[in-house]
Amino acid sequence: MTPDVSEHMATSTVHAPDTPRGKKPKDTVRNRKGLSKAATQRFLPIAEIRNDTVVLKNGGLRAVLAVEALNFNLKSETEQKGIIAGYQSFVNTIDFPLQISIRSTKINIDPYIEQLRERAKGQPNELLRDQTVEYANFIERIVEAADIMQKRFFVVIPLDDHPKRKSIIATFLEWIGIDDSTGKALARHQMFEKRVAPLRDRVNLVEAGLNNIGLTTRRLSTRELLELYYQVYNPGTSQEQKLSNISDLNTAELVL
Repeated sequence: MTPDVSEHMATSTVHAPDTPRGKKPKDTVRNRKGLSKAATQRFLPIAEIRNDTVVLKNGGLRAVLAVEALNFNLKSETEQKGIIAGYQSFVNTIDFPLQISIRSTKINIDPYIEQLRERAKGQPNELLRDQTVEYANFIERIVEAADIMQKRFFVVIPLDDHPKRKSIIATFLEWIGIDDSTGKALARHQMFEKRVAPLRDRVNLVEAGLNNIGLTTRRLSTRELLELYYQVYNPGTSQEQKLSNISDLNTAELVL
């Protein structure tokens, strides 16, 4: 008699050899949503900003100077030669690297246009009111035709340790500080007060050299550094959402 194969197949259940009966296999897909924020911060080289100084995860310090632009073409030939000679002398006096950064950003003048229109509504003089509205419309048409850009000039002054020479990959991984830990954070905090004095000497040297050639410099404060790096790492969001509650952050300066 031939066995009923269909009945045998209907009553048989196939199980995975390594999977317990009634349990689902372990999901090996990483939950990226929960780790996205931590992963992004993990690759940022900045550990903290305090006392007008940027502290990196590898222990390095950075001071940022804002430099006012100088119209070189409007200077006379004698003044131009003096500026070039002064800059050459300044470069020869420093024995550490400098970073010169130029940021071009689009200016959002929508609040300015709204302010003009609000002033026009409260203007009792009809002629002045109409002229103010026309001026606001004129500015709005200019912005629609071409973007209004703002250029800012910065000089970044570093202070780093001098460890043994490493490969390019090892140096890069150490710079971004992927393996940052609580121990390293404590070491940075303990060494900060000792290392901030040499950084300040470098800042004074750079400021004196640039002031001698007619450039106006100003060291960015802690709040200004927070705003700057917020704009650098969030170019789109910073145009729409400002750091309005920045005064609530812990930006207390150290007494040196």
